[in-house]
Parts: sequence; C-alpha cells; structure tokens
Amino acid sequence: MDQASDVRTLALAETSGTVPLARDFTRTALTEWGWLPAATADRRAAADDVLLVVSELVTNACLHAEGPERLRVVRLSRTVRLEVTDRGAGQPAPRTPHRAGRPGGHGMFIVQRLCLDWGIQRVPGAPGKTVWAELAAPA
Repeated sequence: MDQASDVRTLALAETSGTVPLARDFTRTALTEWGWLPAATADRRAAADDVLLVVSELVTNACLHAEGPERLRVVRLSRTVRLEVTDRGAGQPAPRTPHRAGRPGGHGMFIVQRLCLDWGIQRVPGAPGKTVWAELAAPA
C-alpha cells in the first residue's frame, strides 16, 4: 500500500441494506481512484467485476457467517484487494461440482472465476474470519 488514501474501510455491523451499502461504498472508492467512470469497455468490465465480487463476499457473510463486520477496499499498484470480516466460523468454498442451473451456491464460484486469488484469514483465538479476494486493476 502506497498511501493511506489507498485504503477504504466501512463498518457493516448492525447496518441494514448491507449489500447495496457495500457496493455504493466500493463504487465511490473506484470513482475517487479514477477507475469510474470508465473510459473503455475493458475498464468498465474490470470495475463491474470488483463490484460483483464485493456483492458476493458481503452476501455470503450475511447468509452464512452471522453477518459482516467490516469491508476493506485496498488499492495496490496492479490489484485491488477486497476484505470482508465476519463473525462466522464456517469455511467458504466454491460448490463442487458447480451446476449453473442449480439455484444458490454460485457466490464463491464467481469469486474464484473473477479473482486472481482469494483466501481466508483467521486470528487464533478470535471469532470469525476475513475473506479476501484480489482482482486485477483496470488497465
């Protein structure tokens, strides 16, 4: 991280409309960083991917992890890192085998397909976890 302006943090505990709030927060960060409005279709697609992954990570925390606590959006030189901290003990994983026609269960499959990398961080002895994902910055 180059500067403090490259990190945006949003508290999500005890909020309503969490997914739209997280998307709007992330859209604002992308706008402040000059990624939106997008000058090309490729840049627009990259920003849309970031917004979709934020939606999926926050939705998973709402549905499977007792709710999200915090969203961090971090701009790095060639990537953007999304981190959603929750209170849940579960382990997110793409549904295997993935069946496109089956309802639900597509969130982590989408994250896996769109991201350069993703994973889970836990603090020993502390409840919950942080699910993170990294996407390529718009070129």
